[in-house]
Amino acid sequence: MKYRLLITIGLLFNLAHANGQTNTGIPKGKLFIIGGGNRTEALMKTLLQTAGLGTKDYIVVLPMSSAEPDSSYFYFTEDIKTLCGNTIANLNFTADKANNHLWLDSLKNAKLIFITGGDQIRFMKAVLHTPVYDAIHTAYNKGATIAGTSAGAAVMTRQMLTGNELLGDTVYHETFKKIISGNIDIKEGLGLVDSAIIDQHFIKRSRYNRLISALAKYPSYPCIGIDESTAIIVQGKKITVTGEGQVVVLSKPEGLVINANGQIKWKDVKMAILTEGDGFDIP
Repeated sequence: MKYRLLITIGLLFNLAHANGQTNTGIPKGKLFIIGGGNRTEALMKTLLQTAGLGTKDYIVVLPMSSAEPDSSYFYFTEDIKTLCGNTIANLNFTADKANNHLWLDSLKNAKLIFITGGDQIRFMKAVLHTPVYDAIHTAYNKGATIAGTSAGAAVMTRQMLTGNELLGDTVYHETFKKIISGNIDIKEGLGLVDSAIIDQHFIKRSRYNRLISALAKYPSYPCIGIDESTAIIVQGKKITVTGEGQVVVLSKPEGLVINANGQIKWKDVKMAILTEGDGFDIP
């Protein structure tokens, strides 16, 4: 198995240098951000269309969010292998692999990078302040599509929702029980989206309270809740919705106040509920 992996990575290295693109400093890539849940065939076809893979292009799976990275890689390949014949590499960047130049070069030159679900904190611990972080940005700048689901969606933003509460009952719940200031835990994500907040499994798990909490902390940012089997496609500042479900966008709270009890309140807020084909802009 290790011998086969070395052959695959060597092949990717050769393909990477054959492609030989240059970095202009302006992101040319796209983001395909899935809210978790079932990845339908239609959604996977749209992902591949968005990525625009050529016959010599390859896909890299980054499974570091998952407690079972090999399983995450397997299920992704099961979802996509009948739809394309491109090479799919599993690059599980553990601490001893973070400086592997062969792996990093393959990551930089991938046409499609997929970040699996699991725990977004686990992923960022493996990536933040390492060459892997820079390699992802290099690929995005050069035109790669960066995709992710669930935790892989959460990591896309600079201000990353962890899902944890900081005040009162801090045992993890799928949604927050209170709407109070200082309760939402934000950590540094990949920063591929730097002017919005993203939440996942949104309608399925009724995560309105935590998105409201995020908007109160970052009132100038649109806060985007993506439901399961649904994705947003980000190209520059343009966002398009695709998939079976809905996307909720909260923005522009008016009269935002934190009262003496720490409760969040406002007089009005802009709210949109969007479906397949709808679009909007982010700042």
